[in-house]
Formats: sequence, C-alpha cells, structure tokens
Amino acid sequence: MIARMLEYLSGRAAPIGAAASADDLEIAVAALLIEAARMDDDFDEAERAAIGRLLGEKFGHGPEQVAPLVAAAEAAVARSTQMFPFTREICARLDYKARVRIIEMLWRVAYADGVLSPDEDALLRRIAGLIHVEDRDRGFARQRALKE
Repeated sequence: MIARMLEYLSGRAAPIGAAASADDLEIAVAALLIEAARMDDDFDEAERAAIGRLLGEKFGHGPEQVAPLVAAAEAAVARSTQMFPFTREICARLDYKARVRIIEMLWRVAYADGVLSPDEDALLRRIAGLIHVEDRDRGFARQRALKE
C-alpha cells in the first residue's frame, strides 16, 4: 500500500481507485501535441489547426468536441512539470503501431508552421524514447508527415 501511495505521489501511478478513461488518453495525446506546438515559443494558428484536425481524425471528434479537449489538455500541460504522466498513459493504453502514429502526428504539428526548430526535433526524439518508438520508425513517421 505504501509503495502504491509513493507511486501516486511521485506521478508514476493513477490516483488510488481511479480507472483509466478514454478522456485520459485523449488528453495525454492532445497534451503532447500542444507541447510540440509550444516548443518553438510560437503556438500559431497553423499549429492549432493541425492539432484540431489530427485529434478529430484520431478520436472521431468534430470541432465542437475538439475545442474542449484542447482546452483541457492546455490546462493539463500548465499544471504538469513533466511529460511523463502523458507518455505513461500512451504507453499503457496504445500498442506499438498506435504509438508510432502518435509520433507521426507530432511531426505533423512540428512542421505545421513550415519550420522545424532544433527544440522541436529534440522534443520528438525524447517523446519517441519515452513511448518506446524505435529511431527507425520515428524516421519513417517523419517522412510520412513530410509527404503530407
């Protein structure tokens, strides 16, 4: 019991008694997309539109559902000092192929403004490592994102 409480307090476990929900996964994905957009200190409309479109495609949401999701994810990012809770949720809930798709979504957001900053590139490398996506598959995801 003490070990579980320590995991909760350190951010490595969900609150005691809490069950994972679809919303948790959606917020985790949206939060990482927002982090990618904010990494170059310019969260512009092209990136915001890309995030909305990608979330809508991924989760089957319309614009009226995406806006509150993005707002909730922005609040979660503001409250969090690390990406681990978001990447942990993704690793726990998605298989490898779906995690590669998340990396491809991140590349699309990073390239939405037409420029990839070194900070964005470094973030995507870090996230890929945290969600256990191999470098080769990260590179292929990047190539697919560049084609679109």
